[in-house]
Amino acid sequence: MAETIDIHSTIGDILDSQTDRFPEREVLVHVSSGARYTYRQFQAEVDRVARGLMSLGIEKGQHVGIWATNYTEWLLTQYATAKIGAVLVTVNPAYRTHELAYVLEQAQMNALVIIGRFRTSDYVAMVNEVVRELRESTPGDLHSAAFPHFNHVIYVPPHDDPAAATPPGMWRWDEVVSLADRTALEELRSRQSRCHPDDVINIQYTSGTTGNPKGAMLTHHNLLANALHVGDCMEMTEIDRLCIPVPFYHCFGCVMGSLACVVHGSTMVIPSEYFDPLQTLTAIDRERCTAVHGVPTMFIAQLGHPDFAQFDLTSLRTGIMAGSPCPIEVMREVIDRMGASRITIAYGQTEASPVVTQTLADDTIERRVSTVGKVLPGVEVRLVDPETGAEVSAGEQGELQTRSTMVMKGYFNMPEATAEAIDSEGWLHTGDLATVDEDGYYKITGRLKDMIIRGGENIYPREIEEFLYTHPQIADVQVIGVPDERFGEEVMAWVMLRPDATATPDGIRDYCRGRIAHYKVPRYVKIADEFPMTVTGKIQKFRMRELAVEELGLQAAAGVETA
Repeated sequence: MAETIDIHSTIGDILDSQTDRFPEREVLVHVSSGARYTYRQFQAEVDRVARGLMSLGIEKGQHVGIWATNYTEWLLTQYATAKIGAVLVTVNPAYRTHELAYVLEQAQMNALVIIGRFRTSDYVAMVNEVVRELRESTPGDLHSAAFPHFNHVIYVPPHDDPAAATPPGMWRWDEVVSLADRTALEELRSRQSRCHPDDVINIQYTSGTTGNPKGAMLTHHNLLANALHVGDCMEMTEIDRLCIPVPFYHCFGCVMGSLACVVHGSTMVIPSEYFDPLQTLTAIDRERCTAVHGVPTMFIAQLGHPDFAQFDLTSLRTGIMAGSPCPIEVMREVIDRMGASRITIAYGQTEASPVVTQTLADDTIERRVSTVGKVLPGVEVRLVDPETGAEVSAGEQGELQTRSTMVMKGYFNMPEATAEAIDSEGWLHTGDLATVDEDGYYKITGRLKDMIIRGGENIYPREIEEFLYTHPQIADVQVIGVPDERFGEEVMAWVMLRPDATATPDGIRDYCRGRIAHYKVPRYVKIADEFPMTVTGKIQKFRMRELAVEELGLQAAAGVETA
């Protein structure tokens, strides 16, 4: 536990104080690249990156984006920007040119750190396509007509090809670090001293499961407070080594992972630049990790890996599973086969920095599967009837609303969207439906927008999903509503089967009949190899609906004109 940490502080000051406490303890191990840093070494490198950015002319309050997977340079940028009071804009690695142009303009970005490529994403090519002047510019002298705030692109060469050529118009990462010599350490200290806990330090774009992404403005205090409480729920201390396979660009990686480690004096273990079940298992074994983060699909992939039995995971104790509902059988296997007996479940939103509720390490497995825990310290939650606005009683369903010092300042340059999300009394309207029991444990029952209305009957997908998880051949399932000319909407289930399963759509429907109400039985069942999802593992149900309309020929019911 991190009782000695002052969360009314800044990220840079916390890193410095933890370095004083644990100078020779490892803070970062990047397994696939081989990078290792003690707190002392990491602080020194962060300071050099910070001074390099200052030498580029990055001022307090300016926006520095990072478009990369889980590189060591991502973490160095996170702490360096915090030290100089620049705002880190985290860019989804899955974005393409349209989204990049949107976020460059909307965030009024001044600089962007990029890697070369990831899978089918060629970041260099996409930046050149969007910022047409870049190729003909010299580093530091970029003038873009479309993006007048945008001055610098910093290129991080791939770990497996450090000698790769620097693209035209871009700074090389090492060049920026070498510029540190132009800025005295005293200038960095002066800049850091002018940072305030309530300064916005991070803009995180919502994952875009519906509509255009919105940039949540988060402060030093927002993030440090959340990191403290989240780690405390896991019983983290300076002896812990947290395996972080989740992406840094999202709060799960950079707050619940990176910052939670620094706040508790723990060690970050990064398996690789992106999630891979084999590399994650290897990292846990080789680095004797005591904790691990992940969304359910990540744990399912690890548990199902053919080489799973070869790894020694006995060091595991705790961690967090979040992002989507956890099937009880998956939780049992994580506890029994992976050994993470005290793993926790968390619920939150980016707008809340992100965690609102979390189970405790000593909660029963039933609590950890059927609920998302209790509210974090300092957090208020109320459940409100969406129709009347009145608070509901224990056991009744309502929209979950939360208020705390961890709620964002608002969406960047979106006052109307901010007013819709946070009311005049400071309550963040999550759009999630929940119930709470007499002991204060919350259960997420669905989303207001996810609710299916079939012939006047309100159907919550979560209820059907939980039932279908009891089918012995189903590994994962997502339920959506699709348009129907007679009933308005019908129920559709996307199902991923276990290895060697033989279940059919008709068989799955037969399994439902007589066990759940007739109107909840999925009319459509799709056997799928994967679900459309964001990088962080959030299911994109709107995309499932789009695909279903096309595949099932439901354009007329959806009001879509066809050629």
